[in-house]
Amino acid sequence: MSNPTTFHHPRQVLLGAQAGAVALPVCDHYSGVEARMKKSLQLQAEMAQEFGACVFDVTLDCEDGAPVGGEAEHAQLVTELALAAAPGMRVAVRVHPVDHPSFDADIATIAGRAGKRLCHIMVPKVESVADVMRAAAALDAAGAPALPLQVLIESPLAVRNAFEMAAHPRVQSLSFGLMDFVSAHAGAVPAEGMAAAGQFSHPLVVRAKLEIASAAHAYGKVPSHCVVTEFSDVDAMRAAARRAADEFGYTRMWSIHPNQIRPILDAFAPSERQIETAARLIEAAIAADWAPVSFDGVLHDRASYRLYWQVLERAHATGRNLPSQARTWFAGADAKS
Repeated sequence: MSNPTTFHHPRQVLLGAQAGAVALPVCDHYSGVEARMKKSLQLQAEMAQEFGACVFDVTLDCEDGAPVGGEAEHAQLVTELALAAAPGMRVAVRVHPVDHPSFDADIATIAGRAGKRLCHIMVPKVESVADVMRAAAALDAAGAPALPLQVLIESPLAVRNAFEMAAHPRVQSLSFGLMDFVSAHAGAVPAEGMAAAGQFSHPLVVRAKLEIASAAHAYGKVPSHCVVTEFSDVDAMRAAARRAADEFGYTRMWSIHPNQIRPILDAFAPSERQIETAARLIEAAIAADWAPVSFDGVLHDRASYRLYWQVLERAHATGRNLPSQARTWFAGADAKS
């Protein structure tokens, strides 16, 4: 029999699963123009108050946000914005690619001054693990050796190298760069491959998405789905997010407009029924000290406990209301990974 005075937190017990080694908010919101970056940070703080948790990352963009010739000034701007963000908010920066003349200066300025405030650095157009190592070395040199990397995979070669990149210990997430990936095929993939519907049907795009998701899960990292450019079409956005989550194995998705944030949260969140079932099962598992249990006529053990615990993790990350007992598992030091 279990000792009723002993409590082993699910995160202490349900280790060893490849998937779920890294937990991130399900939405990563990008902005690069000063006014939009400020509004994004304000919205992030407001929604954190609403949901009781920071439910999306804000990534301040240097790659597409910086005007040509103004890269240094833009790096200074995003650094100041990151340092001024509300406490507890998750703020990241997308820097220039490792082969861009501004890459080293980006890292020196941004990671050098705000490394302890940032949640990660996003590196675009990563082609191989050598690029990952180059970025990691730059962060180390800037005095940010603990700052995680996220990488953006945007070419057929990068897709081929996705597993090796996912294995690198500094990488916590792989993102799919749809637009550049399609463009990298010299016209062999039509423009429809960039659209909300076509990106789920063209074989080369579908293959790339599956390879990236598989590589991420193989090493316990987070696969982050690409953008939907039709930001005014909420139904298309919601449908794409659901397909990414339900059919393609993605646990995170990019937003490029504030209107896309809530549909992403909704699409990646478990249903109330799933949350209630998961909470009851985990409570039964804890009562049994994580031994196998019969639950609703089905035998469960640690393999299925992991799955249902991940349901609760996702519910918490999307600000969903949890049953009272489940809320205690996410409060205090015991809930920290």
